[in-house]
Amino acid sequence: MPQYDKADIERRMKGAVEALKSDLQGLRTGRANTSLLDPVVVEVYGSMMPLNQVATVSAPEPRMLSVQVWDKSNLTAVEKGIAHANLGLNPIIDGQTLRLPIPDLTQERRKELAKLAGQYAEKAKIAIRNVRRDAMESLKTDEKKKEISEDERKRSEDEVQKLTDTYVKETDEAAAKKEQEILTQ
Repeated sequence: MPQYDKADIERRMKGAVEALKSDLQGLRTGRANTSLLDPVVVEVYGSMMPLNQVATVSAPEPRMLSVQVWDKSNLTAVEKGIAHANLGLNPIIDGQTLRLPIPDLTQERRKELAKLAGQYAEKAKIAIRNVRRDAMESLKTDEKKKEISEDERKRSEDEVQKLTDTYVKETDEAAAKKEQEILTQ
């Protein structure tokens, strides 16, 4: 049974690009976006939980996030979790709701965020290259086991390289778009 599976390779590469896109959504661009609070974890009921499991996050205004905490006893824990996430947001308690005004970005902070977007893209490209390496190794193994011919291996390696190039290009485009968005807001 051949180890090489083109569909699996493509799925893994696509997964790396999707992970990059979700990471990029979390980068702040000066506009309120509910995905900004996705990485926030809160200590409630004796364990760490994602914010979206203890509260509802919404963006009622372009420069304001609202966090509606379901259990009032968790309000301070949620406030602490947001503060510890180092997002540069200062929660304001308003009853059972936390209001998070989104401050304007300084030029220095914009450059930091653009650099961070580039780092995220590089991690995604490394993941894609690792998938390519795995695919190439499985093709060589299949050839050694006489499950595929040398011609089939070379043809498949070309396919893998084309997939790699496609997904690396998609990664670069997503990162460039996000950097442009950050620097021009």
